[in-house]
Amino acid sequence: MPSSSNRHAVILAAGKGTRFKSAKSKVLHEVCGRPMITYLLDRLPDLDIDRVFVVVDNESGQIREALQEYPVEFIVQEEQLGTGHAIMCTTERIGTLSGILLVLYGDTPFISTENLTKLLETCEETGCDESLLTTELSCPTGYGRILRNIDGSPADIIEEKEATGDQKKITEINAGFACFRIESLVSNIAKLSNENNTGEYYLTDMVKILDNAGKKVQAVKVPAEEEIFGINDRIQLAAAEKQLQKKITMEMMAAGVSIPQPENVQIHSTVKIGPDSVVYPGAVLEGNCHIGKSCTIGPNVHLLNAVIEDRTNIENGSSVFNSHIGWGCTVGPCARLRDQAVIGNNARIGNFVEIKNSIIGEGTIAAHLTYLGDAEIGREVNIGAGTVTCNFDGVKKNRTIIEDNAFIGSNAQLIAPVRIGRGATVAAGSTVTDDVPAGKMAIARSRQTNRER
Repeated sequence: MPSSSNRHAVILAAGKGTRFKSAKSKVLHEVCGRPMITYLLDRLPDLDIDRVFVVVDNESGQIREALQEYPVEFIVQEEQLGTGHAIMCTTERIGTLSGILLVLYGDTPFISTENLTKLLETCEETGCDESLLTTELSCPTGYGRILRNIDGSPADIIEEKEATGDQKKITEINAGFACFRIESLVSNIAKLSNENNTGEYYLTDMVKILDNAGKKVQAVKVPAEEEIFGINDRIQLAAAEKQLQKKITMEMMAAGVSIPQPENVQIHSTVKIGPDSVVYPGAVLEGNCHIGKSCTIGPNVHLLNAVIEDRTNIENGSSVFNSHIGWGCTVGPCARLRDQAVIGNNARIGNFVEIKNSIIGEGTIAAHLTYLGDAEIGREVNIGAGTVTCNFDGVKKNRTIIEDNAFIGSNAQLIAPVRIGRGATVAAGSTVTDDVPAGKMAIARSRQTNRER
């Protein structure tokens, strides 16, 4: 493997993406939960790339923030005058480097490490000045066609809008990925012209420029139709989502996860699921979800950044956001857990229960129709139906503490801050405003009177 200092990459990400009709940069639109540009960036470490440059426009704050964890260097393209102009903006920085430069596009997230490796190694091993990725398409409409010399080497790339009728019949197309010897690129890029139908500088014209200068250009043809898929509008974004979603679910099923209707779930690429778990139709699993072994994710469940440990069932219609559920639990149906809820092992959280920023102890049961907010609840506690922790006093949120083995009767209101001691009981229908000592029973309700009608 050659020294990493001889390989560099630039990702073009300054395009406005006007067809998205969005205030957000095109390359930040998400595919299966991640900005499309990050798929490219995650492949570069495997390619032994030394320095990575990202070309952005002069309103690049969103991109800089989204990529702050990546070791990239930003280059600003003040005016968007085409792909060739974008590379012109990099020459001051890359002109001081030696070796080769891989050129990528931020809206093409599916290109494989394998084919990028072929592109890099072809440039290195043949000593060519440019290697470019090509593929054959049965319907090449919209793509630049590859024109070849008599000896078979690439002579030019003709864009669709510039092509003649015969040239449009060519089925070998430019896949959009290229690798240049930096010295040859920098010394010849000023020859690019914008005298064409769009008034832009095409990087693809470098093939002709280098060929005319007696430089060597090499094509790397690969069967990569899906990999060259570019995303230019929301219709293509949906198609990309479907394509990647199929890949994600197939890999999960191959690893032992059951997904009875893979076409009817949405699972982000960052989700991890253990073997023998089942994901039912309508489930949406987003962000950094970690689901253990032998779990059940029921119909229409929504998980976001959730940790679900082994043998836990999340029943239909439930949502779990930014929370942790232990092993052997049952949640739902139609439960809502959010804002750092932590559920202990073997707990049962039933239908229409909402838990917010609370710790629920091992073996505790809140079976139905309950709100537990800003609470610390111990082990083996029973929470009766209709229980509410009244945590907000109009100014601040207050904590409710319920110790081990307490019993909270139905329709109890616990006015925080309040503590229910170990083994204490709160009678049904009580409104509790004072602490309840361990082992005691609190009854806080008016006496029943029966009167004549």
